[in-house]
Amino acid sequence: MELQKINGHSKDDGFDGLDALAEHDEFLPHKPGTKKEVHFTDFEGKTSFGMSVFNLSNAIMGSGILGLAFAMSNTGIVMFLILLVCIAILSAYSIHLLLKCAGVVGIRAYEQLGNRAFGPPGKMLAGCIITVHNIGAMSSYLFIVKSELPLVIQALLDETKNTGDWYLNGNYLIMIVSAFIILPLALMKQLGYLGYTSGFSLSCMVFFLISVIYKKFNIPCPFEDKLHHNITPTVDPLSGQNSTADFCEAKFFTMNSQTAYTVPILAFAFVCHPEVLPIYTELRNATKKRMQTVANISIMAMFVMYLLTALFGYLTFYVKVESELLHTYSRVDPLDVLILCVRLAVLVAVTLTVPVVLFPIRRALLTIFFPDKPFHWARHIIIAICLIFVVNLLVIFVPSIRDIFGLIGATSAPSLIFILPGIFYIRIVPEDQEPMKSRPKIQAACFAALGVVFMVMSLSFIMIDWATGESRSGGGH
Repeated sequence: MELQKINGHSKDDGFDGLDALAEHDEFLPHKPGTKKEVHFTDFEGKTSFGMSVFNLSNAIMGSGILGLAFAMSNTGIVMFLILLVCIAILSAYSIHLLLKCAGVVGIRAYEQLGNRAFGPPGKMLAGCIITVHNIGAMSSYLFIVKSELPLVIQALLDETKNTGDWYLNGNYLIMIVSAFIILPLALMKQLGYLGYTSGFSLSCMVFFLISVIYKKFNIPCPFEDKLHHNITPTVDPLSGQNSTADFCEAKFFTMNSQTAYTVPILAFAFVCHPEVLPIYTELRNATKKRMQTVANISIMAMFVMYLLTALFGYLTFYVKVESELLHTYSRVDPLDVLILCVRLAVLVAVTLTVPVVLFPIRRALLTIFFPDKPFHWARHIIIAICLIFVVNLLVIFVPSIRDIFGLIGATSAPSLIFILPGIFYIRIVPEDQEPMKSRPKIQAACFAALGVVFMVMSLSFIMIDWATGESRSGGGH
């Protein structure tokens, strides 16, 4: 993209006075005789609008979709819809703040915004939060491998129950997959070609959604639990009366000890913010308005997909839906061919995504601890091995994927969506253009404060749930 003069912009470009100055003037004046810092506006974007929407949708889409039906079962349909709408709107506003910050200082990475806002501590903070979030994402992907791969092998061997053999033990299987598939891919110097798997991943999730909708009309209520050899449920254990009507009735509003996980799961499902600026850089004819439109369309598409998945998954299993939706289907028919195909597709997608998610973590760690060091194979390999080892330990010892969604969604997700964009905006946008008492900065401050409230409340409820040892009806695998 060629840099245009500010005077050349028309109102149709979507720039107000601040945005025009932000896109084309440096916040810190360039000194003559010094090397000019490369900005995202110096790159010629070649990615089309449609492909940018596709890429950002892939960045949003993740394993969080498997936990949404569980979230709906613990809030009710109406409350879930309200929360989903709120998180989607707030995510779009968060991207708006990031784009304005990036325009002011002309940089294209989340960590660099942190460095411009607060210096090295800000850069380290952003890098650490992205690292924690991506470790959580890797853990959730491997947790899917842990819970789903034994069921696939069991179905392929035509076994009706787990015989206890090592090849049906999820802990052994994730170590084998990590050692022979993920680690070799993660050791490559560049992993660009794996970007092609993003299309396959999104296709897998669309296939998953279609299967969830189809199965809603093919699984009776109450369903026969073939894993536990009973029909779930028929009799209330307290009153002795038939409870089928209550079990098969959708709740519009409900609240229990698991409701605390809903906001973190939803927040986890909408995080894409570290990828926004790189996609903005590559967008053809990039303007803030054009990129915001890309973000809005992507968020809307994922909103529809999330809502349909949660709704039809919940209306299939109601209160018996588990924290990983795909696993719940094995209780109805462990040998179902359609679900087996879905499992295989999702397993391949998440396994190939783990190395892609690992690369930003390694880059963040190298930026924090070895900022001025050239590439070295020993560091490259050791960091990859250590990260995969830590993630394997988390997946082996954490009892439920719900705990991963909850904990990461309650910490890193509010930071990336709410807190950091808000405080970056306050610090980066000059006061002579937007005073602290101006409406945009007050909104940004309230937005960051809202993220702190979400984080504190979610963590408090989750800790209380862990401490009281409440029954984890949706979690155990």
